[in-house]
Amino acid sequence: MSQKGLIYSFVAKGTVVLAEHTSFSGNFSTIAVQCLQKLPSNSSKYTYSCDGHTFNFLIDSGFVFLVVADESAGRGAPFVFLERVKDDFKQRYGGSIRSDGPHPLADEDDDDDLFEDRFSIAYNLDREFGPKLKEHMHYCMNHPEEISKLSKLKAQITEVKGIMMDNIEKVCFMFLVRCMGY
Repeated sequence: MSQKGLIYSFVAKGTVVLAEHTSFSGNFSTIAVQCLQKLPSNSSKYTYSCDGHTFNFLIDSGFVFLVVADESAGRGAPFVFLERVKDDFKQRYGGSIRSDGPHPLADEDDDDDLFEDRFSIAYNLDREFGPKLKEHMHYCMNHPEEISKLSKLKAQITEVKGIMMDNIEKVCFMFLVRCMGY
């Protein structure tokens, strides 16, 4: 990973940033929030590129995890970081997280639950989870070999999963053809 590597990260509920961390100066947070508001609601992973940086988003259970990285870091390492953050976040706050409901970026007119829970108030978890973002960023930047291996392993798993799904579809199709007597 480059000298800068991972630059800025946050956790948000929908478009409300709950916690953030950066050790660098710049307008990363402003651009990240603008990107957050424009994320497509039909994807769980998304990357924007801007001025030599990638803005990598992972959406899960109503929460949006972001890391801004130097382009030289590639896409694998940022998403390994995001998975680590997501897992830590869900472990810490899992009891408070509803896993049902619409996509966090789906357009809803129902704003009655504003300030209903700790995930509705901007930067409410900054003091509590901001240091965890910092720890994960430092770990990923100080262990690039391990992160690279994890990134490659995740890519291989995704490839195998795709092959398995294709094979299952083929078997199901053949089964249907035989059942229908063709």
